[in-house]
Amino acid sequence: MSDEEVQGLGEIRVDPQNLYREEVYTDLRVATIRRLVPVKADGSTDTARQELYSGQTNLMSQAGPLPVECPIDASNLEEAMAKFPEAIKEAVERLVEEAKEMRRREASRIVVPGGPLPGQGGGGLGGGGGGGGLV
Repeated sequence: MSDEEVQGLGEIRVDPQNLYREEVYTDLRVATIRRLVPVKADGSTDTARQELYSGQTNLMSQAGPLPVECPIDASNLEEAMAKFPEAIKEAVERLVEEAKEMRRREASRIVVPGGPLPGQGGGGLGGGGGGGGLV
C-alpha cells in the first residue's frame, strides 16, 4: 500500500445509523441464509428498520465450486426459507446472462495483427509509411 492509501485509512468511519447484527442459518447441505437485524449504536434492536435476508449456496462447475449469493425479499426466516430456491435460481440466471454478455463482448473485439495488445494504448490504425508503387 502506498503512503497515501495508508493515510486514507484514518478517514474510515463506522456509520452508527446503519448497523446490523448478523445471524447465519444453514441446513449443512446446500442452503445458507443470512439474517441482518438492524440495531442501534448501543446494540439494541432497531424496530424502525426492516430485517434483511440473503441466500448463499455453492454450485459445482467444471472449475470447482461457484459461490452464489442473492438478496431474499422476506419479512421473516420462514418466508426466507420458502423463497430461497427461487432467489438462487434468479441469481444463477443473472450470472449466466452476465457470462454470455462478457463472452459476446470478447468475441466482438477486433484484433489487428501486429497491433498493440489490449491495454497497451496506441489507438487508431496508423498510416503506413512508403507509397506503393508498381513492381
